[in-house]
Amino acid sequence: MLIGDVARRSGVSARMLRHYDSLGLARPTGRTAAGYREYSGEDIRRIFHIESLRSLGLSLRDVRRALDDPGFAPSELVADLIRQTRERIAGETELLTRLRRIGAAEPAGWEDVLQIVALLQALESKSAGKRQRAVLSSVEDVPVPVEALVEAALSETDPHVAGALRWALAQSGEGGLALLEEGLGAPVAEVRKRAVQSIAEIPNGEATALLQDALANSDIVVRRYAALALGARGVADAVPTLIDMVVEETNDVDAADALSALASRPALADQIATRLIDHLARGTGDSSARRRLAQALADIPGSTASRALADLSHDEDRAVALTAAYILGIRNAR
Repeated sequence: MLIGDVARRSGVSARMLRHYDSLGLARPTGRTAAGYREYSGEDIRRIFHIESLRSLGLSLRDVRRALDDPGFAPSELVADLIRQTRERIAGETELLTRLRRIGAAEPAGWEDVLQIVALLQALESKSAGKRQRAVLSSVEDVPVPVEALVEAALSETDPHVAGALRWALAQSGEGGLALLEEGLGAPVAEVRKRAVQSIAEIPNGEATALLQDALANSDIVVRRYAALALGARGVADAVPTLIDMVVEETNDVDAADALSALASRPALADQIATRLIDHLARGTGDSSARRRLAQALADIPGSTASRALADLSHDEDRAVALTAAYILGIRNAR
């Protein structure tokens, strides 16, 4: 079969066949009666083998070794090709993500594109100061796509930059909430923590609903941050977790403040006082835990809390009794 026929039937261009010939990779081994070089059936099979190996990403040098060296083992080369392919896919995926983010920002011209790219690069800088300036610029000047802000917020380790990112996300509205919700289920505890902290600073109903769902999260840190945020928003669902935080001495002062804020609503004051009393009645924790519960009653208005403090002023635990008596004295003096 002459070169033109091989090219038509194999799909390999005549130019590439000549290149294979010049390299000695696939040469026509026969001759026609007129003296033209002719590809045999074996030559054509070799061409198809070359194309198959090239489709896997092998170089022509490696293709020659694979076909001509009986001792050439494929395992190491295939493993290397897998690594290279993964790196290429990762690079292409990163590029696709960046392009999507630029598109989402709806740039009006190439100047906008360049500014967005500069901001995206600054968000990835090793300098915390540069990252922070990029975040502030994303709100004041050229908006960075919310997806990029969420990704940065979930990975940021510097507390100042993290605060700026949460602020920027709060300014962007509810656009990033779906991605932050995914962060609540991330396998890494720090990512889950950053996600709930970011949601806590977005002041809308959808964020509040996510925080309420987070009260059932398997991560206790997520539940605690959600409870503190919900307490500040006046959501009664947070009360059990807040009381547990008081008992466990975990952000107990903040938890007590949140309970006090919730108790400013008359309908909740007695409920909160009753829950605190129930914990005391069950002998929850050690002396210090019972003392913290008594202190938490201090800012709960109403007769239920006052009666509980009066009872606690005669508690067998002297520290608890003194704490309750002191609080009761202040309440009565008001």
